[in-house]
Amino acid sequence: MNYDVNSVLLEKRNRFIPILMTLTMLWGISCSDDASFPDIETDATIEDAAFVPEDWTIATHSKEADPDFSEVFSDTEVKRFDIVITPEHWQEMRDDMTSLYGSFGVFSGGPGGGSFSDENPVFIPAEIYYNGRQWYKVGVRFKGNSSLASSWKRGILKLSFKLDFDEYEDDYPQIDNQRFYGFKKLSLKNNFDDQSFLREKVAADVFKAAGLAVSHTAFYTVYVDYGEGPVYFGLYTMVEEVDDTVIDTQFSSDDGNLYKPEEYGATFEAGTFNEGGFEKKTNEDEGDWSDIQSLFAALHDDTRLTDPETWRTRLESIFDTETFLNYLAVNTVIQNWDTYGIMPHNYYLYNKPDNGQLTWIPWDNNEALQTGKMGGALHLDFSNLESGAWPLIEYLYEDDNYREIYHSYLRKTIEGAFAPGKISSLYDRYASLVEPMATSEETGYSFLNSSDEFYEAIEFLKQHVVNRNSVVENYLD
Repeated sequence: MNYDVNSVLLEKRNRFIPILMTLTMLWGISCSDDASFPDIETDATIEDAAFVPEDWTIATHSKEADPDFSEVFSDTEVKRFDIVITPEHWQEMRDDMTSLYGSFGVFSGGPGGGSFSDENPVFIPAEIYYNGRQWYKVGVRFKGNSSLASSWKRGILKLSFKLDFDEYEDDYPQIDNQRFYGFKKLSLKNNFDDQSFLREKVAADVFKAAGLAVSHTAFYTVYVDYGEGPVYFGLYTMVEEVDDTVIDTQFSSDDGNLYKPEEYGATFEAGTFNEGGFEKKTNEDEGDWSDIQSLFAALHDDTRLTDPETWRTRLESIFDTETFLNYLAVNTVIQNWDTYGIMPHNYYLYNKPDNGQLTWIPWDNNEALQTGKMGGALHLDFSNLESGAWPLIEYLYEDDNYREIYHSYLRKTIEGAFAPGKISSLYDRYASLVEPMATSEETGYSFLNSSDEFYEAIEFLKQHVVNRNSVVENYLD
């Protein structure tokens, strides 16, 4: 639904004036419509702190509502999302990015555009508008790593956003436990370097069709008003956060340890365990990484070579090997270079409370469905895998039993979740859905140099699924 955000703001402002007048009489001060107010204990003004969340309903804003997946993650329409940021907070975000990554539009070379940062960009409070409703003081920040740095240094403002709907509840009690149709956190991915705009969405669809736990996704157009009226930032992919609703809705319980492995240790190479490499996303106050340490110990146990059956039993007591082999088959068929096996990130591990097994959850799939960078995606037989560096793949593939299971999942993938006819139809449907929004992106807010690149990228994807089917058939034969 398209609407004028400024008109909505004006209407809400007019409704709020009587409240302000009442407050001024109580405080014994006089004011006009645009009078300033004295500071109070928080950084907000009295006017900010005293707002009434008039659009609040249980279904749309309350923690009491179950996540509404059909509303937020539609496969049949592109929805609109408006973010309103004050000029002061917008400048704060830009200044913070400059301190982290250097000057905007100044490219310094390298695959990520130069410098990286271990710090997350700053959160600021913003107003969110969707379908005529407002969400209040939502925590908004830029997100990403190499894609964020590269976009910034290339002078492209189409940056990914992380949203936290109750980030500022301590400052504004009115929004205590604020949710967006049951969701506390969401990510808006900018489809970095994806001229098709479909990779993040389709890869998640394929993992889901293969029976794996994975984030829901949907297409959104994003408009940002930072003081100059709504600016079209482009076509984004909304992605469900794993540490929010994925573990709550796709597992028997969300009480288990959730880890987001990154960098050193995330390869599971012998002797590399460190707590910093396995950031805890749940149970953070419990300084206990014993489940990850047990996985390291079981994986590198000497029985792998002397008594494979015992090794498998010990490994499976702590690690969901079946799910990992399913994921590995799907990921290798569709191709994805920016994840485990080449890069030490872009996956989660969740310790399922019902059986104590760590299970694999894929994440961040915008680089999937192509041979890729950094030497390209892994071969089906892992002949290009660096020996000793990625033992979860190397050791399981070397084991006769696990290799047979992996082969069975390869077959299931090309006959089911990534069957050429099925996926080609999906590409056609999604391409038709997003084409008007994708090809209308503007310079400075797009990774497209021309509309032709969009159509060429769709044709590449359709040929890619046919080619991968042939490669898998030849490998299995």
